[in-house]
Amino acid sequence: MKHRLAVPEAVAPPIRSAPMLALQPAVRQAIASMHARYFDPITLTELAAEVFVSPFHFSRIFAKATGVTPGRYLTAIRLFEAKRLLLTTALTVSDIVCSVGYSSVGTFTSRFTRAVGMTPTQYRDPEVGRLLVALAPNFRRLPSLALLRSLGKSCASATTGVGGIAGQVVMADGAPPADVLVGAFSEAIPQCGPVAFTGKTNTGTTELEIPGVPDGDWVIMAVAEHSASMGGTRFSTGTVAHPVRVRGGRAERFVIGMRPPLPTDPPIAITLASPTHQVGHRAHVSRRPGLRSVA
Repeated sequence: MKHRLAVPEAVAPPIRSAPMLALQPAVRQAIASMHARYFDPITLTELAAEVFVSPFHFSRIFAKATGVTPGRYLTAIRLFEAKRLLLTTALTVSDIVCSVGYSSVGTFTSRFTRAVGMTPTQYRDPEVGRLLVALAPNFRRLPSLALLRSLGKSCASATTGVGGIAGQVVMADGAPPADVLVGAFSEAIPQCGPVAFTGKTNTGTTELEIPGVPDGDWVIMAVAEHSASMGGTRFSTGTVAHPVRVRGGRAERFVIGMRPPLPTDPPIAITLASPTHQVGHRAHVSRRPGLRSVA
């Protein structure tokens, strides 16, 4: 019997204590296979057979190395490709559904809407693309700092009962100056916008605060676009090694060490125009009316 890559809908993935810098060859090969065949009905058994291990052992080593299950990783690739096609092509939703490995438009639309916070058709709004943050080998975007500042001024000020998370973003040695977006997300591979974010120019090591963060356990993630190439890339990324807990408006400090994107990183595409419709099972609030940001 084939094991389907089932994806739990309500359980957020664990956060790894280190980025995927030294993955096992079997995990690297499986990730490459997912990227090459995401439009096919890939099964867990098939992926495990390709790397000559049992499905159980494969699932265990994959989750240990990446922090997410093979099913969640494959879903991230498919949703990313769907978002990219929605924003950059005139393909119909039906055509996109077939292109990213789904057989039912209804099933895809339901899953997309639940994960992203808007329907595939709504995702084609120009504002979504204008405020897109994307990080993948062939598709990288970050709104300008001026746009982030403009958005920050238009957002409501923090309300009673929410606090800020202070921390530090550290660039790699010799990295050129960069515009940096740092956000608090409910998942390790976010599909919708952060519950709060901030944007700054970073010239090495920068102190900052993410204001308006509700109580909960949050994944703190940063994406930076550099003013000049850095080892062949203009972008870098980083994630706090563990979820940052906010309780009663108070939180521990965080430190994010930035690095160039890796081919094995899960692709990410979120829009700051997206409503933060859900904050994950670890938070103490179930719905946010909108983004809180500052630049």
